[in-house]
Amino acid sequence: MITVAEAILQLCPNASFTVGNESVNEITWRSSDIPQPTEAEITTKLNELKAAEPLRLLREKRNKLLAETDWWASSDLIMTAEQTAYRQALRDITNTYTSLDDVVWPEKP
Repeated sequence: MITVAEAILQLCPNASFTVGNESVNEITWRSSDIPQPTEAEITTKLNELKAAEPLRLLREKRNKLLAETDWWASSDLIMTAEQTAYRQALRDITNTYTSLDDVVWPEKP
């Protein structure tokens, strides 16, 4: 779940603040040198992050699967054509799918 705090951190990465009850109306701003974003700015960023979340989760899972096969690409090994194709299919998965809900994963050789 994307939070108000995450949206604020995206807008003001070095800001100091607290959010009570996950409400835009309950922000305590502690950064005197960084202007506090408006409610509209926070809401817009929150909506952007929520919209991007399915693709972010897809990339996270894809990256995990790629990491599990990184050893195949070690300099003292030669990948098979199937291994190379699998890793490329994982890299290309976001060209076809946008969330974990509809993805069809390639079969690991």
